[in-house]
Amino acid sequence: MFRALQVDNADGVFSASFVELSDDDLPEGDVLIDVEFSTVNYKDGLAVTNSSPIVRSWPMVPGIDLSGTVAASDHADVAVGDRVVVNGWGLGEETWGGYAQRARVLGDWTVPVPEALSTSQAMAIGTAGFTAMLCVLALEDHDVTADSGPVLVTGASGGVGSVAVALLGARGYEVHASTGRLEETDYLRSLGASTVIDRAGLSDPSTQPLVRTRWAGAVDAVGSHTLANVLAAIAPEGCVAACGLAQGMDLPATVAPFILRGVTLRGVHSVTVPRPRRLVAWERLATDLDQGLLAAMTETIALDDVPRVAGEILAGRIRGRVVVDLDSA
Repeated sequence: MFRALQVDNADGVFSASFVELSDDDLPEGDVLIDVEFSTVNYKDGLAVTNSSPIVRSWPMVPGIDLSGTVAASDHADVAVGDRVVVNGWGLGEETWGGYAQRARVLGDWTVPVPEALSTSQAMAIGTAGFTAMLCVLALEDHDVTADSGPVLVTGASGGVGSVAVALLGARGYEVHASTGRLEETDYLRSLGASTVIDRAGLSDPSTQPLVRTRWAGAVDAVGSHTLANVLAAIAPEGCVAACGLAQGMDLPATVAPFILRGVTLRGVHSVTVPRPRRLVAWERLATDLDQGLLAAMTETIALDDVPRVAGEILAGRIRGRVVVDLDSA
């Protein structure tokens, strides 16, 4: 038997409770994992509080990512004892996720934890850090380099934003960090931001089609008016990697940045990313991300604390990364 946080919607009544489960309760799959760590992301907050229709199947064990050690495997490329990380693929939404001490998944979903990382560090990175790395790769794919000019990160105090600032700073970019919590200025500068700006200047709904160019590229986790204002200020041939919707999923923009400056809007997701791209991203995270900075942006909690932290992350009171220690369940 093992412990899990499970949400349900029986007869239209939502509940979130701690339960005891057995391996027989787990969904089908060819790899069984002793889960050591998970995380709390914005999407997890929505699922645990039922604030948005994230969960597609009931009952559900939330947790969109996990790391641990393989306990049993029928997959040719995954061996018992392997340290693995799993994120995306509907984990915590369509199939049971990381808020349980055991998980059964498809072996094709697993990625080996790089030798340089512990399973705890892999979850300190988690889906948010993985997404941030995909955004950095997207900028590189579009020739936005450290020599191109300043790069903006919106939602910079959050999980994706914090890792993006650290990754870009480590690569020598001049990083401008946008946040609604200016009290986090010292924190963001410690991660590698050279300039910290108030998000209010970007969230104005009176979006102009084009404004004076300010950035060669951007990582945007906010969407809506913020993304529209960012696009209007990107230099010719620049790129914006968009990966979130903290302000909203609408995009009240015009085609002007695209047809007059050749700006690229590159969508970034983390759910069904092909395995080769995952391997590249995780290896880059192991080499590019300063582990001291990773530790500085990470808080570790027990499974019992997840419902409380889920509410706090939705309220914007969490900075950086939150790791869930399943051994403390």
